[in-house]
Amino acid sequence: MNTTTRSGKGNGRRTVSAPLVVIVGLLCGAAMLYFFPPEQYRLYPRCLLYSWTGWQCPGCGGLRATHQLLHGNFAAAFQLNPLFVLLLPALALLPGAHWLKRATGRDWLPPLRRPFWLWLLLALVVAFTLARNLPFGSL
Repeated sequence: MNTTTRSGKGNGRRTVSAPLVVIVGLLCGAAMLYFFPPEQYRLYPRCLLYSWTGWQCPGCGGLRATHQLLHGNFAAAFQLNPLFVLLLPALALLPGAHWLKRATGRDWLPPLRRPFWLWLLLALVVAFTLARNLPFGSL
């Protein structure tokens, strides 16, 4: 059976679509997080910044928050990492906008590609990191 690649050249190999690989990888990662809580299993990476300094990085608590979200515990997830929980819809918007661009030909994200939004996100992440590491901060 002679199969063709995306370029149309028949070399006997099939190619796998990159989005399919990403989706399968995300589903496998979500299943792993669903069944193996990060606070009970040591198979997840530890934060080097926290290990070395005792400071929580902006992503600290993200795996535990994702585990809680997968189980429907939104309040617990928000307590673990509010920035991650609040930015998750925006993160989901990116692949959706990419898919819409491929389907319709219209680019949906030009307003969000302005430098202002990147600087705002950076300022938000820095402020969040500082706030959660202050002695009275409980984020």
